[in-house]
Amino acid sequence: MQDETRHLKAWLLAAPLEEVTALARARRAARGGALGPARMTYSPKVFIPLTRLCADVCHYCTFATTPSRLEAPYLTLDQVLEIARAGAAAGCREALFTLGDAPERRYAAARDWLAERGFARTIDYVRHCAERVLAETGLLPHINAGVLEEDDYRALRPVSASVGLMLESTSERLLDKGMCHHGSPDKAPALRLASLAAAGRARVPMTSGVLIGIGETADERMDALLALRDLHREHGHLQEVIVQNFCPKPGTKMARAPEAGEGDFLRVVAAARILLPDEVSVQAPPNLNDERLVELIDAGIDDWGGISPVTLDHVNPEAPWPEVERLRAICAAQGLPLVERLTVYPRFVTGADRSWLDPAIRPFVLRHADAEGLARDSRWSPGVVDAAPGTVHAPLGRRDKGPVAASLHRILDRAASGKTLGEDEIVALFATRGAAAQAVVEAANALRAEVSGDTVTYVVNRNINYTNICTHTCSFCAFSKTSSKAGFRDKPYNLDLSEVAGRAREAVARGATEVCLQGGIHPSYTGETYLSILREVKEACPDLHVHAFSPLEVSQGARTLGMPVRDYLAMLRDAGLGSLPGTAAEILCDDIRTQICPDKLTTEEWLDVVGTAHRVGLPTTSTIMFGHLEGIEHWARHLLALRNLQLDTGGITEFVPLPLVHMEAPFYRRGQCRKGPTWREAVMMHAVARLALNGAINSIQCSWVKLGMGGAAAVLAAGANDLGGVLMDESISRAAGAAHGQGVTIAELREAAESVGRTLKQRTTLYGEVVPEPA
Repeated sequence: MQDETRHLKAWLLAAPLEEVTALARARRAARGGALGPARMTYSPKVFIPLTRLCADVCHYCTFATTPSRLEAPYLTLDQVLEIARAGAAAGCREALFTLGDAPERRYAAARDWLAERGFARTIDYVRHCAERVLAETGLLPHINAGVLEEDDYRALRPVSASVGLMLESTSERLLDKGMCHHGSPDKAPALRLASLAAAGRARVPMTSGVLIGIGETADERMDALLALRDLHREHGHLQEVIVQNFCPKPGTKMARAPEAGEGDFLRVVAAARILLPDEVSVQAPPNLNDERLVELIDAGIDDWGGISPVTLDHVNPEAPWPEVERLRAICAAQGLPLVERLTVYPRFVTGADRSWLDPAIRPFVLRHADAEGLARDSRWSPGVVDAAPGTVHAPLGRRDKGPVAASLHRILDRAASGKTLGEDEIVALFATRGAAAQAVVEAANALRAEVSGDTVTYVVNRNINYTNICTHTCSFCAFSKTSSKAGFRDKPYNLDLSEVAGRAREAVARGATEVCLQGGIHPSYTGETYLSILREVKEACPDLHVHAFSPLEVSQGARTLGMPVRDYLAMLRDAGLGSLPGTAAEILCDDIRTQICPDKLTTEEWLDVVGTAHRVGLPTTSTIMFGHLEGIEHWARHLLALRNLQLDTGGITEFVPLPLVHMEAPFYRRGQCRKGPTWREAVMMHAVARLALNGAINSIQCSWVKLGMGGAAAVLAAGANDLGGVLMDESISRAAGAAHGQGVTIAELREAAESVGRTLKQRTTLYGEVVPEPA
């Protein structure tokens, strides 16, 4: 290994720059999976310069100063919160705390200021401010406080999502007299490497980096990158490495020092991508390199670091941030959509190892996160009053331009031809951003037109939730009530049979062709209970289609009667059941089910009940509940499970994505899940489902209850063809906090259909023609 590293280092130093950057681009592309380089990221942040005092005197720095040049040694908490609130209002997600190394060691003014407020050290005050920023604004602190001990890192874990410490260089020479770090003991390479190692032991996601052009040699630059590589191999905690170019500043001892040449700088950027493990991002500051942004992309970077819409770069105040839209256009032209991320990188958010995020800060991170651990695309969540960000003309909210990888077109072509996609291909579709995501949406809508034509269908139905009392404790459910869960929006209830029948008669009188019956798993219910509900409804309304009983209820009914599921389903069919809702599916992956509904059916059990229903002649719908703990790989597995079942039995009438409405969900209230899917994810679920289920399930339904009518209309332009039912009474989403009401008029459905240039058509539950009553 040492020989291999030595040879690679020699090649990086001697090979033509074009060859080095080409290899870096290839390494970056390999990180992106099937679609190649997937994205460029950045963190929208607010910059909080907590103190400009520092124990060190680096000869290139204009950030650090003396007490006599400051109104106060530190920002007050009120000043900190004012900056943070402005950042939150502007859409920032990161609060970057920047300060010098332990200024209390050098300045009495710093010691006195801290002591007057009850703090012994600067890092104690940093922790206090970060805690308040987190609690009062929700911004995720990222702390650059210089060299810290392991105990310091552990103390920061509950209040800081990530921490940063630039290595800068491993050259001891830079500490010599006349060199840039003379008089700066905290810049000793061994000390900084020890601090970075301490962060690894403390399980803190870290940012580090190298500073190029401060007197180090080309050989020493590679040594610094290798030192960071070795640290990460040991601890796994580096999330990004910044390759920053020194820029001489007036008023410093290095004001006339030459900068590193562009070729030398780009060589180090490319070397970082080649030497560092794939999971470590490589970043270069765009405000210091505005004239060579494309060249940096070509050298292999995948991240731009933090960019603030509110504050300047206090370390480099002479270099303004680039306009994000301009940066977006530059990235898009290179086939790399620009995507917001959090200060903590995705693998620390979504990975199976939960130890990287302290339990105290994880809920704050999850509120900002999407299914990939990146930043949410807007403030929208399912069920909120706010209008969806997308429109019928731009379902994703914007129409991004840029080249699209040929590999994506191959996947889309396979889907359009009805072939079964692989899990990695479906994951790749869900992961698309920018122009690639736009291509997926357009392909899905074209396929919808081919398969379903230009009509939008709906059913006139009524929901009857006969009880909300349930023995299960699903962590997402705000509808079901037990003695321990009562007291949110609704009280426990159990309708008697006459009330159920009366509601069915009312539905028929209002033109309903279907009644949908579902409820909690009441502790006193047996299989006979469900049969009695069914018989009561059919006796009251013989011609009404009864769409009833989730697979969980069917399983419960069969178990209580001591009979096989198949025999019980046949009894229900013979008693007049017309079809089953394919609910209780949630996510058909047991690693997620064990977390959100451990006492429910397993994936295999759910598929068995639904498949058995099909075999006895009972069609079902199919669903997914998404936007909580699962990732896009789980979405892919879920879709494949449904596709394979349908190819086997053919009994699924439609697929219905159900975005989590989070507001009253118990696991959200406990800080354990995300805020439902983002708008982009909601659109992509409908679009990717259209593609992945093509040739198996032809109808993709959208839930106006979760998306709002405007959101539902936008999704009709992204592969959906059905608006579901008018519902009349809808309790489950309302109990979870949805604001879109319990019913919708046919006029509203027609308006949604016509907004995408399509006609509205009533259907039966099983997609048959509705025969009008004779005059």
